[in-house]
Order: sequence, then C-alpha cells, then structure tokens
Amino acid sequence: MITDRSPVPVRQPADLAGPGKSADAFRTISEVSDEIDVPQHVLRFWETKFPQINPLKRGGGRRYYQPDDVKLLRRIRHWLYVEGYTIRGVQRLLKEGAGRSSAAAGVSKGAGDAPESTGDLVEDLRNVLDDLEALRAELRRRLP
Repeated sequence: MITDRSPVPVRQPADLAGPGKSADAFRTISEVSDEIDVPQHVLRFWETKFPQINPLKRGGGRRYYQPDDVKLLRRIRHWLYVEGYTIRGVQRLLKEGAGRSSAAAGVSKGAGDAPESTGDLVEDLRNVLDDLEALRAELRRRLP
C-alpha cells in the first residue's frame, strides 16, 4: 500500500521517446510504466477498473497505449496518489467528465468523492470488503 502522498516527479514523453520516436507514437506498457512511475501490474489492474483506459492489444496480448491513454493514466495516478481519491472516487470523476479536461489534473478532492448519504457509505464499505475478500481468496489460491 502506498502511503506517501507527496508528488512524485513524472518523466515527460520526450524523456522516454528517444531518437526517432515521436511524442504522438504509441507506447508499450513498459514505457508507460516507466514514464508515469506506476508498476505494469497496476496499469493492467486500472484497465479493469476504468473502462476509459483502452490500449490497443496486439498478438500475444501486448498493449500499446495512445498518447490520450497516457494522459488519462497520469490524471488517474494524480488523483489516486497525490489527491488521495479512492478508485471509486476517480470512477465518479471520470463519469462526471473530469477525465476529459486537461485542467482536471488540478481538481481538488471534494463532494465528488464524499458519500452522499449513510447508505452510500455503507455501500462503499461493502464494496471495499468485497474487494478485500476477493484479494484474500486470490492470495490463498497462490500461496501454499
């Protein structure tokens, strides 16, 4: 679990593009992982939680991210790691259209991430419990 919420310097596409690779070029999951400082398995997990992330998949399941996908991933990373949003909070932001604006990376945490009622809080807690139980089951399957 990441507890440090301080901003982490993110390398710009030009830093990674290297000679001959345009800033508009597609990126592999490895390049995106390095660029935004998020492990590859987290990027794959985010694809399951955010349908807006839709890399092109080629033979063997290789992923290629478009520049817009990388921008969205940067915003998601910012909201989760810097602003302290939950996955559900970021899903709400994206649903409300905040993911489409380049200015959205500066969105502060507000009512969009807060439960609207006790019922919403209970639902959020149940979802967290479901996620934790699924993780526990997965760990039990993988560990002896």
